[in-house]
Amino acid sequence: MIEIRPVADAEFPSFEPLFRLYQEFYEVEKIDPERNRRFFSRFVGGTGDGWLLGAFKDGEPVGFGCFYRHKSSLSATDVVLLNDLYVTEAARGEGAGRALIEAGVELARESGSTHLTWATAPDNHRAQALYDTTGAEKSTWLEYELEV
Repeated sequence: MIEIRPVADAEFPSFEPLFRLYQEFYEVEKIDPERNRRFFSRFVGGTGDGWLLGAFKDGEPVGFGCFYRHKSSLSATDVVLLNDLYVTEAARGEGAGRALIEAGVELARESGSTHLTWATAPDNHRAQALYDTTGAEKSTWLEYELEV
């Protein structure tokens, strides 16, 4: 059984390898463990920035979702952005990804947000197969990125 809960301070170090695996999956070239620590720790316990939720199987971390507080000027509302979702290869297909998304929906509701949004790589077909079953609609927007 998969359990979803906020990552506690004491559990945070056990998630650091998952942050690295997530970045390797997306072929990040320069993974910096210290930068990861600073970045992801901002979300532990739920903060003004957002939330870091862990997926646990038999008490061990098997995935995480990092949810950012965000805004939409088009709807003039607060939204929650699921910017990072990762489940270990061994735990995929066991419901952790879906449970993290469902927990994100609850976070959005509880925070007064109107939507939970997310993006994925165009070639991440396995993730898209899950996302297509959630009732979410694919956006008509294309995402661009400019390195600065």
